[in-house]
Amino acid sequence: MSADAFADATGLVERSGAAFAAGVPQARADDGFFGPASVTWRANADMSAPVAGLRALLIQALHPLAMAGVDQHSDWREDPVGRLAATSGYLAAVSFGEKAAAERAAARVRRIHEHVTGVDEVTGRPYAASDPALLLWVHAVLVESSLVARRLFGTAPSPQDADDYVAEMVVAAELVGVPRGQVPASVAELESYLESVRPELACTAGARQSTAYVLDPPGLDEDIAEIWQDIRSGVIAALPDWAREMYGYPPEPLTPARQTEIRQALGVLDAVILGEPGVLEARQRITARVRAAQASRQAARA
Repeated sequence: MSADAFADATGLVERSGAAFAAGVPQARADDGFFGPASVTWRANADMSAPVAGLRALLIQALHPLAMAGVDQHSDWREDPVGRLAATSGYLAAVSFGEKAAAERAAARVRRIHEHVTGVDEVTGRPYAASDPALLLWVHAVLVESSLVARRLFGTAPSPQDADDYVAEMVVAAELVGVPRGQVPASVAELESYLESVRPELACTAGARQSTAYVLDPPGLDEDIAEIWQDIRSGVIAALPDWAREMYGYPPEPLTPARQTEIRQALGVLDAVILGEPGVLEARQRITARVRAAQASRQAARA
């Protein structure tokens, strides 16, 4: 089956923007699991997030059991935009929402995972989406992709910020069912874990089909489609060499000039998303609270 078998990407910006806005509360009972002083709040609002998310999808899809669960049980082909928007809303709720909202979102995901079981047609191995090993793979790739995308196209984290981000995000893995002791809590642990999983990876037909869609989704508005080509280049350039080779993508030379072009494309896409109802206000709430937390820390040090 080719990528043409997927529904088109009409409404991608609108639905993703609405999902993000809904995940950032206007009034809150608490600061959630991270809070405005966290690295997570800064990292997950970074302009490089689209590259991080797409890079994560490409690498996650290389795990045959993870890909089989998506391929055999989700509505990915019928409503790929809805799938992407739901992921955006979930990440916003967990990152910026109250603890109760994050726990509800995670509980919904766990309930869905309970019914996602089967046998991978490629490897012949059984899988279960609730398997902590698969959940850890998805989590670790997303965390690492955020770090890579920010270094290349966003606000690069310091080594300490990178370690703090990995440590903070342990709670996100716990929420979906990964025991804390199994989750990497530093960059070194994260890199070691990812390297340990590489022998299990393969580029299946499902991986090729789904990633072909997200890199070149049909039905985008003409202006967004043009921007998407720069973002596509950024995603491929951000892949590790081994993943790019598995997909058969040619190298994407990342000169300083090309980096600037991709950053500019991300800035334009960000501006378009900010124009969606509620998104600007949600982002302003995040920014205002981060700045207040930073000012409070500086005052405490003085």
